[in-house]
Amino acid sequence: MREAHPSERSVGIDHYVSDGDGTGGKFRTRPADFRVREIETGEFEPLDADSDAYPHLVFRATLENWDTNDFVSALSSQLEMSRERIDWAGTKDKRAVSTQLFSVRAGSDALDDIDLRGATIDPIGRAGRGLRFGDLAGNAFEIVVREADTDSIERITESLLAFAGNEDENADGASGRDGTMVGVPNYFGQQRFGSYRPVTHEVGLAVVRGDWREAVLAYVGQPHESEPDATREARAFVDREADAAGTADWVTALERYPRQLGFERSMLHRLVENGGERSDDFRAALETVPSNLQRLFVNAAQSYLFNRILSVRLDRGLPFDRAVAGDVVCFADSEAPDGLPLPDPDRSQRVGDNRVETVNRHAARGRAFVTAPLVGTETELADGEPGDIERAILDEEGIDPSMFDLPGEFHSTGTRRAILLTTGLSIEDDPLTFAFRLPKGSYATVLLREYLKSDPVELG
Repeated sequence: MREAHPSERSVGIDHYVSDGDGTGGKFRTRPADFRVREIETGEFEPLDADSDAYPHLVFRATLENWDTNDFVSALSSQLEMSRERIDWAGTKDKRAVSTQLFSVRAGSDALDDIDLRGATIDPIGRAGRGLRFGDLAGNAFEIVVREADTDSIERITESLLAFAGNEDENADGASGRDGTMVGVPNYFGQQRFGSYRPVTHEVGLAVVRGDWREAVLAYVGQPHESEPDATREARAFVDREADAAGTADWVTALERYPRQLGFERSMLHRLVENGGERSDDFRAALETVPSNLQRLFVNAAQSYLFNRILSVRLDRGLPFDRAVAGDVVCFADSEAPDGLPLPDPDRSQRVGDNRVETVNRHAARGRAFVTAPLVGTETELADGEPGDIERAILDEEGIDPSMFDLPGEFHSTGTRRAILLTTGLSIEDDPLTFAFRLPKGSYATVLLREYLKSDPVELG
């Protein structure tokens, strides 16, 4: 196995599965080079359905170079309504062409006069409730990499075929260019932690450990080389004040902070108000950010622990495509779209010595998936060697599942997540183009990183 990029190692990703040097190349040189379309889970009522019974208008929006949150803000402004009345199934990267589902509590003609550059809106039906985050089965991708060296494509694909458990296809010389099933560890990609400044998991780990001061300082301090000079200087000032004896000068820290860094400034402002000396002052500061960001901090901590568990399993040579004694597996969602198996973590089973062979027959057919924990208060760890790995990582990080019993949005009961990500991959040349589908919650970059072997920042 090839060692991962240092930035990836900082978020728990230690290796590449493939040994090839990678294609390199230019990624996202234009928005149209990264196309993603949400795969929907069900059908909606017709547009002319009774708006009293079905008050939410569902629409599909194709967005070029739009951040999801920015689009919602712009749309709510044109509709002259609160953005709280608009819901969506998933967020997408800005530098892309993305086709996403949204809903708005409005009449069927509400979107007729909307004019937003780079946005095409297509009403498709009505629903009795607004969309919720995660109301999609997955995403279909078409991604172009320009100026790439394709000499390593076949060798990398062979490694990913074998990792997915497709040794027979590999032996027949399958290349992956025809949609053959390849596999990679189901890591959380660099974006989960901050593409340019990966610190969200550090904030979350500090929260879980009850160190609210450290959590705030991890977010407000810690300058990163990728940031502008003014930002680095402001963060460095925070670090110096935090390390100095006596009361930190939060007033000057706030004055030095760039105006565009609103979340950091809101934390500093609360520290100024409350004195910034007690643990409760720092908790109050962290709670000034939106509730979704509060949840993200803890989710990032869980994701980091998950990545570390997968890296150790990979290092020990344990399989990802099949279970060993002690593993916990989950089964496929029976309502998943054809051709897109979805793990259902609510249907799980611990694998005893006498069940390994039976479970692995289901795994070979895409009906069962080996899992690792996203640790929370209700997490049950595995047994055997998989359980040893999980407990060792938690011990190293000073984490116990009970520590996720946290106030407000920081609380998490946890779940489990499939450790293997498989997809039918098609590859074309000139320019190098990857086409594939992934279940919701999985990252296109964890597949692309195997082929490009680039700095993770370039994939963000």
